[in-house]
Amino acid sequence: MKKNLFTIFAAIQCLSAFTQDAWKIKAEKINPSDYYGITVANGMIGIVSSPEPFKVKDVVLAGAYDLYGRGRVSNFLRSFNLLNGYIEIDGKRIDANSVTNLQQQLDMQHASFTASFDYADKATVTYTYYSLRQLPFTVLMDVSIKAKKDIAVTAASVMEAPDALKDVQNYYNEIDRPHVVISLLTSSAKSPTGKLLMCASNTFLFNEQHGLEPKVIHEMWDNNMHLMKFSKKLKSGEAYQYSIAGSSITSAHHDDPLNEVERMTIFAKLEGRNRLIQFHNKAWDELWKSDIQIEGDAQSQQDIHSMLYHLYSFVREGTALSPSPMGLSGLGYNGHVFWDAELWMYPAILVLHPEMAKSMIEYRYERLEAAKRNAFNHGYKGAMFPWESAASGVEETPVWALSGPFEHHITACVGIAAWNYYCVTQDKAWLKEKGWPLLKETADFWASRVERNGDEKYEIKNVVAADEWAENVDNNAWTNAAAKAVLQYANKAAAILSLPINNDWSLVEKNIPILKMDNGVTQEHASYKGEGIKQADVNLLAYPLKEITDTKQIQKDLAYYEQRVPDEGTPAMTQAIFTLLYARLGNAERAWHWFKDAYIPNQKNPFNVIAETKGGTNPYFATGAGGIIQSVLMGFGGLDITDKGIVQIKSVLPFAWKKLTITGVGINQKTFAVEK
Repeated sequence: MKKNLFTIFAAIQCLSAFTQDAWKIKAEKINPSDYYGITVANGMIGIVSSPEPFKVKDVVLAGAYDLYGRGRVSNFLRSFNLLNGYIEIDGKRIDANSVTNLQQQLDMQHASFTASFDYADKATVTYTYYSLRQLPFTVLMDVSIKAKKDIAVTAASVMEAPDALKDVQNYYNEIDRPHVVISLLTSSAKSPTGKLLMCASNTFLFNEQHGLEPKVIHEMWDNNMHLMKFSKKLKSGEAYQYSIAGSSITSAHHDDPLNEVERMTIFAKLEGRNRLIQFHNKAWDELWKSDIQIEGDAQSQQDIHSMLYHLYSFVREGTALSPSPMGLSGLGYNGHVFWDAELWMYPAILVLHPEMAKSMIEYRYERLEAAKRNAFNHGYKGAMFPWESAASGVEETPVWALSGPFEHHITACVGIAAWNYYCVTQDKAWLKEKGWPLLKETADFWASRVERNGDEKYEIKNVVAADEWAENVDNNAWTNAAAKAVLQYANKAAAILSLPINNDWSLVEKNIPILKMDNGVTQEHASYKGEGIKQADVNLLAYPLKEITDTKQIQKDLAYYEQRVPDEGTPAMTQAIFTLLYARLGNAERAWHWFKDAYIPNQKNPFNVIAETKGGTNPYFATGAGGIIQSVLMGFGGLDITDKGIVQIKSVLPFAWKKLTITGVGINQKTFAVEK
């Protein structure tokens, strides 16, 4: 009976989803009190939407940290809100209370956010903004006003400094050339400690011929806010279009941010609206050559596109930056980098866009020396990566959280990520230059970290487990198995590079124990007695590690631990691992159950952004999205990262899915399919 109910549920959901667009998420009923914004980002600048016309909730700039706020550690900085503005029609300012038919839409295919509304019987207004993919520090807002009767319009761009910044300086310049006049609204400010100089600048882009553009007026409101505006009279039926291009950068990104931000805005101005959008769209078309296509379930297709869209938006090639759990959707987790990057987001990005994954592992390589100092401080050899990392690579976990000194499995995650980059790319030059140092130092760490208490008892004691409710425990399953994997991978890398095999690494790896309970289930840690768990730990030994390969053992561990994850208050990626393993075991029903449980209860209005936990209020949880994308790629899709590259193993599709096609896989951009 349960199976029949499940089949009926799946069929109903499939039928109800036919109307969903694969690429566009529409919000037609917007309730400001139940509104969770969606992010448009280019891997460097994130813009978070607002229910208020011509406002954005946040502008987040990757790589910009300073010491302020909670925890006495470095936090993400809000950037200048360089796309806020307003429109007045016949002298009255438009706001959420004065408009009708307000609709918003995210176009995931070309990473644009559009809002439209009517104002009384006078005008229809539409605006679209982009975080331009081809220009890492530049954004664009495109505005169109269609007059329903004769009206007078005043449009303004408002530059406002976030509260945390200090010593704000506001500038307004006009550059007058024979072929163009450029009005620059610019602000700079120091970060809370004065460590960084943060700068932003924007300008209007008009369609009129030079000399016929509207006159731009500058107004200074107070030290933290100024604006530029223009006025225009429109006849009934007339449409008017203008744009705002802006840039934001800090001294963390450039030695001369104030001049550079104006140069970048001028560049955008002279490129012009059409070319800016053309190159932005082309860049996203290239990204989407690596795609996941689902036939038979339009809602799952839209959901998976949303997750992929967010991962693509939060990572950028060539940056040597790595995403925090919330990506560029806000200041969640202080913008710090955890294992969420290497274990949950990175594998999906690595399979679909190795060049973007390279930025993530480069982030760790550039902070290798800081990790080596961290190991030295704790009495270990090699490199000990921090549980929470920001700009410098030192430990950024607040002191009250025990995960900082004790959640050592992050060091294994870094080593595993380095090895997997080589496996996917087969790039021996990279392995020699970057991969080997990471693998060697992380292997040296684990060889020094174990306590050598006899054969098969090279124990790893006193750690915070991957299941973070287990603090200061011994021989945690995930930590031990991940350490074993790094020691193996380091010697494999040595062999590939014709370097001597480290016999001590081999000895240590063979003697690190993986514990079992009396019932034959893999034991999470030495003192584990069946308590509830925060997130997947033991089950990670089957994937991604392949420490456990026996299907009966995998099934036994799944059946045991899936009963010990509470229904609320736990992060989304655990269910993704259950999904992946059940798909590989051929159990479509259980895989489908956990697939939906991984994110449907976490979705928030009006764009179905996903929160960290069921009923949570902190989207966007990119970690969960990374886990779920892995469940599709490596679970339902059967992709597997091996020493020789990416292969496909046997798997199973959910009931409603007729075909799964994965395009643009790996460096050769292969296509893999699973069909019923």
